[in-house]
Amino acid sequence: MAQEVTFAGRLISVDGSRGKDVDAAAAAIVAALRKTGVDCAISRWDASGLFGELLVAAPSEQDASVRTLSLVYAADLAFRLRWEIRPVLESGGIVVAAGYVETAVAFGASCGLREEWLRQLLRFAPATDLRGRTKERKSAGAWKRRADRGYPEYAVRMAEASLAKGASKRARRDMIRRLDELRGRRTFTLTKKGIRSIVQAATGTRTDGPRRSA
Repeated sequence: MAQEVTFAGRLISVDGSRGKDVDAAAAAIVAALRKTGVDCAISRWDASGLFGELLVAAPSEQDASVRTLSLVYAADLAFRLRWEIRPVLESGGIVVAAGYVETAVAFGASCGLREEWLRQLLRFAPATDLRGRTKERKSAGAWKRRADRGYPEYAVRMAEASLAKGASKRARRDMIRRLDELRGRRTFTLTKKGIRSIVQAATGTRTDGPRRSA
């Protein structure tokens, strides 16, 4: 069994069903950290450009299965870890990953892939120190098929031919349910209060005024 690698820095993941919410929450965390005097890096999906390259293909070649897109996500995440995430962690810094493992797992499982297979596929990714869960908006609707949004929106656009009619709306509800099941001391729902809390946990300081004695 491979020995788990530990890092000096802190890794904060931000996962959600809408790319717009993930980007906004990640940016808010970075801004709040910088207000405390702590700089940090941010790593977003498709840093490798692999997903963008798929869009350059002829329209007839753009259709891809959710399994194929999961494999591309794994390759993109490996790139992000190599060039954006691990260097910051090894130097003792803070990095915000938007999104990270849970985004790919929850989306793929909601579209019919086995969760065990997805977690095995992404097992190379280090565990997060703190996990941020976006506050879902417009949760009753299906994803907009937009390649310029988050991974789920991109994926439903590219896998449109392989998804049954109405599958996007059902899959989004299931993805939200799966993300809602994330629990634990290190998991934060990223409301304004949650963002303050995750920054406090990352830095060991309070961001909402002086600490009161019990």
